[in-house]
Amino acid sequence: MTFFKSLLLAIFATLFLTYTLGISLLELLDVDVYMGGELIEPLKAIGASAVACVVLVLIALAIVLSVFGTIVFIGLLIAGALAMVAVGVFWPVLLIAVIIWLVTRNKPETQYAQARHSESV
Repeated sequence: MTFFKSLLLAIFATLFLTYTLGISLLELLDVDVYMGGELIEPLKAIGASAVACVVLVLIALAIVLSVFGTIVFIGLLIAGALAMVAVGVFWPVLLIAVIIWLVTRNKPETQYAQARHSESV
């Protein structure tokens, strides 16, 4: 939820900044935008540029996430390969360690065994 909230805030900020900077730039420089020989209203011109900026931001976000995702995926593959190599090389040692642990671990005594032990004393 936080990611999408941040994404929506980033899109809103991009639209707002593009609109305010675009309107002020158009008024400051007295620029008219023509498309197909027709004069485009300043609000429509800024809106088109804002949409183009949002599309560019989304494309950049997709590229960054795919590159980051690829790096994480390669890192996990390397870590998994090293873990498999370690298990493959040291499996006899690990097997003996697990057997020793299973044999020597402290087992809790049942109440019946404790009661029998106290009667015999």
